[in-house]
Amino acid sequence: MADGTTDRSPHAGETQRSRPEPTDWVTRAADDAIRHAGELAPGQVITCASGASPSGPVHLGNLREFLTVHFVAEEIRRRGLPVRHLHSWDDYDRFRKVPAGVDPSWSDHIGRPLSAVPDPGGCHVSWAEHYKEPLQRSLAELGVEMEEVSQTERYRAGAYREQILHAVARRGEIETVLARYRTKKVEPEAAPEGLGAAELESTAEDDLDAATSGDSGADDLARFPFKPYCRQCGRDTTVISAYDDDSADLAYACSACGFEGVTNLRTQDEGKLVWKVDWPMRWSVEGVDFEPGGVDHASPGSSYTVGKDLVRLFGGRAPSFVGYSFVGAGGQVKMSSSRGGVPTAADALQILEAPVLRWLYVRRAPKQAFTVDFGPEVVRLYDEWDSLGRKAADPLKRDAQVLAWERASSTSSAGTLPTPRVVVPFRLLSSVADVTAGSAELIGRIVADVGHPHDDVADLEPRLGRAMTWMHDYVPEDERTTVREEPDVARLAALAPDEAGWLRLLLERLPDRLDLDEVTTLVYGVPKLGRGLALDDAPTEEVKADQKRFFGLLYRLLVDADRGPRLPTLFVALGSDAVRRLLTPA
Repeated sequence: MADGTTDRSPHAGETQRSRPEPTDWVTRAADDAIRHAGELAPGQVITCASGASPSGPVHLGNLREFLTVHFVAEEIRRRGLPVRHLHSWDDYDRFRKVPAGVDPSWSDHIGRPLSAVPDPGGCHVSWAEHYKEPLQRSLAELGVEMEEVSQTERYRAGAYREQILHAVARRGEIETVLARYRTKKVEPEAAPEGLGAAELESTAEDDLDAATSGDSGADDLARFPFKPYCRQCGRDTTVISAYDDDSADLAYACSACGFEGVTNLRTQDEGKLVWKVDWPMRWSVEGVDFEPGGVDHASPGSSYTVGKDLVRLFGGRAPSFVGYSFVGAGGQVKMSSSRGGVPTAADALQILEAPVLRWLYVRRAPKQAFTVDFGPEVVRLYDEWDSLGRKAADPLKRDAQVLAWERASSTSSAGTLPTPRVVVPFRLLSSVADVTAGSAELIGRIVADVGHPHDDVADLEPRLGRAMTWMHDYVPEDERTTVREEPDVARLAALAPDEAGWLRLLLERLPDRLDLDEVTTLVYGVPKLGRGLALDDAPTEEVKADQKRFFGLLYRLLVDADRGPRLPTLFVALGSDAVRRLLTPA
């Protein structure tokens, strides 16, 4: 108000209170999960589940599996309800193929559980752990907390013996369900830019389900819902020859090593249910109330639609479900942590603050495909994020966009995720990093001089480090700025009269200590002075044409290019002495 007091009128308060609470896809998914759970018994929690097969780098598309569940669980927790994010590592899935760059001899392990395949790098105990561990680090940085389950440990501990025996006893009914869906064609989703067909595998592998091919017939052992791993070679290249319902003895032969043996489903744990039976079985055992999946999982005849019928055989019901679309990658992507040519969360976190990466996933409905751009779009993305942060500071502007910002910025366990104490635009940090060869201390001094004072360079982190990494690793070398070491004597000697006049006016007024606003006014104002106008006069069409020529001249004399970072920023980064030296004719 005019006297400096706060407007506490009933009308003002009523306006703020009457604003409806914003909602988004997370709100709706949480509503569905809560409805699915119904009235909770004492000690019962709402279970939101995710799953991933660590058969290779868990790329940015697979990250959607984790973050979708995380955001929904966080919303349920915000409402004061008990909830858990249960994540299954499908490390008992078969090793299916040797990726590029790995010793071809690893083909000997095809068919073995991922947890039993050696890590070719020798840095982890298994292939599965090699890909789990870096993702676990990234998820911790992203504020994602999960109750993790290894399916290798569950199966080998006999946790599912009862369910396996139940599935085998009702294999005829299972086959009837599978046969009903077998003729339904599943159309794959088109891949967005940045992901090829090889990267579009589901996070929960459809492990060459034996129950999805061949002729129908309830007693056909080729359609048996359980697949043993060979006791001798450890592969799933087994063919079932007989099963005795009374003793639970299952006889098989291995086509890879020739071993013939018998495993008892009541006392031994040497295999697993095929995927389309395994998934609904676990819904029942774990009491899953919400679980997302790639949109392919919800297509006719796919895992979720089949599972909705099969879960009833285990006395359960299908969880609420959202299908998510794929996530692509754009720009020059340097995969430092991934093998196989797809960017991972660790790659994205090299240049994106954790809240910004989270925001990319929460601001869009899961069915919307999008691209994480590692190129010039990064600058615009940070600008948009900073603008949204300023909007979020005003309670009267709280809407669905601000709600997404809030979800991205903090978690119930970690609180507010790391952001810079002093927020400097990413475009400024990256531009200064470009022309200073990445010296953090020098960058800190320059940004302080241009209006972002701070006590220590650490106040600029984690954004400063990401800006430096982006400029060094993700911006093509031919697009970076290389400052001249010596003046361009030939060009300075060939200046046109108006060009010489512009440089003279610039150098006469260039202060020893450069302030960004003053330099901006001067650089844009020199052509005005050349036309007899004042620095603060509006530019005429002639002045605008002169400015274009003047800026091109400055870029050529300073960085030997037709364009570069904003000239005022470049001036401040170089300092007055260097600018004078490069622009002064001999």
